[in-house]
Amino acid sequence: MTPPSRRTMLRGLALATAAATMTIPHPAVATTAAGFSPAGFTPPLRQMRGMWIASVLNINWPSRPGLTPDQQKAEYLAWLDLAQVRRLNAVFVQIRPTADAFWPSPYEPWSQYLTGTQGQDPGYDPLAFVVEETHKRGLTFHAWFNPYRVSMQADPANLHPDHPGRRHPDWIVSYGGKLYYNPGMPEVRAFVQDAMMDAINRYEIDGLHFDDYFYPVNTPAFDDSAAFAKHGQDFPDLAAWRRNNVDLLVQEMQERVRRSKPEVAWGISPSGIWRNKATDPLGSDTSGGQSYDNLHADTRGWVKKGWLDYIAPQIYWYIGQSNADYAKLIPWWSDVASGTGVQLWIGQAAYKAGAAGQPAPWQMPDELTRHLTLNRDHPQVGGDVWFSASDVRDDRLGTVTKVVADHYGRPALNPLLPRLAGGRPPRRPSLTHARVNAGGVEVRGVATGRDLPFQFAIYRLDRRATPEDFTHAAHLVAVVPGGRHLRYTDPEGTRGARYHVTAIDRAGRQSTPSREARAH
Repeated sequence: MTPPSRRTMLRGLALATAAATMTIPHPAVATTAAGFSPAGFTPPLRQMRGMWIASVLNINWPSRPGLTPDQQKAEYLAWLDLAQVRRLNAVFVQIRPTADAFWPSPYEPWSQYLTGTQGQDPGYDPLAFVVEETHKRGLTFHAWFNPYRVSMQADPANLHPDHPGRRHPDWIVSYGGKLYYNPGMPEVRAFVQDAMMDAINRYEIDGLHFDDYFYPVNTPAFDDSAAFAKHGQDFPDLAAWRRNNVDLLVQEMQERVRRSKPEVAWGISPSGIWRNKATDPLGSDTSGGQSYDNLHADTRGWVKKGWLDYIAPQIYWYIGQSNADYAKLIPWWSDVASGTGVQLWIGQAAYKAGAAGQPAPWQMPDELTRHLTLNRDHPQVGGDVWFSASDVRDDRLGTVTKVVADHYGRPALNPLLPRLAGGRPPRRPSLTHARVNAGGVEVRGVATGRDLPFQFAIYRLDRRATPEDFTHAAHLVAVVPGGRHLRYTDPEGTRGARYHVTAIDRAGRQSTPSREARAH
């Protein structure tokens, strides 16, 4: 049996996080290039370095319901501080955990995880705040949605009186002590898409993200028999119909995102096993729970059909695990993604590293860093997302610190989606000077286009640059928030160093480099 997935860890994580403190050292805005790269390894220019910030059950943020707006804001800023300390470049924030909202939604009530009472206005717009503050740090913001979960308890009477589940009781299925929207009803599928697209359309969000929750189980005990009788006549069995319902959600979400906000990245973080080889010759050499069968999620099919911009499978197992070996799943997923145009990012189990009760490999300080070392042999892997923020903070056994030292020694730009690579890049910025001062070398520049860049990338060389130097991160010293003006001090700069700056837009496109400025 596979180890507990993210879903079975939720309540324990919530309790642990509520008890933890939020003391994070406040970093400089820039992500600097302290550290070094192993011999023979060229650090990638682009790499997803994200962490999940969960709101359901107040796992990460807010740490408990009923905090004042100022307290909630301070907690979120501390998570951004953490992201910068760990040299991450993206956050995945859960803003619709249980058919509710972290923004003033016309579709669903305010989330109970804000105030303790579903439907109660928290006194500010949390989504507007977190998007703005994330962008101020030069980080990208991925809005994390759960499409079908309605409540973590089973009584519809406990929902807000105006909740869609109260107004449409036929939409609701009770199973396992929780409430779900029925994925087999076309009107439900259209509604949840509308509810999520409201946030995408109204806010400057960089990504739309689902986790691994679709159907909760493969059994008729999840009673959707009436919907199956009405809509399932063209399918050989209940499982095939359910799988088609999830397929339609995925395909339609892609169409709606690209039609409305084509530069928004759309992706899913499913359970790490599609099917086992013993079940299907196309499956992985594993013997764990199968998302295709258990959750009706054809994750491999979505990638092969190009319905996603990225997939981030939760490969929450250690290297050498007998039933689900990380070292076997990475090449399997790499082969699935190869040639599809779908980015592959890996969901990493920071919550297992050093945790009580986990097997011996998770008690080794180097288990997670070994994962990223293995990833280097598979060029399809474009980075990692860490679950969850509290574990990235707690850094048991120093496991996260070791990952940062071994793999994040250089900054990294966010991945560029292949479908956006051909778009117009930002205008080349002007680098006005590079001047030695007491803190290192102060670099100043200015954006030249009408559209202000999202970020500036600063390169330092000890010789004249070649075009190749801007295709990797060996000379990248900092990625800083954009705007009209650039002002940054490179603490490792010395007299005579040669600097160039590029502008980066929200999609991740990079301008041609500025003219050289030599430090003097």
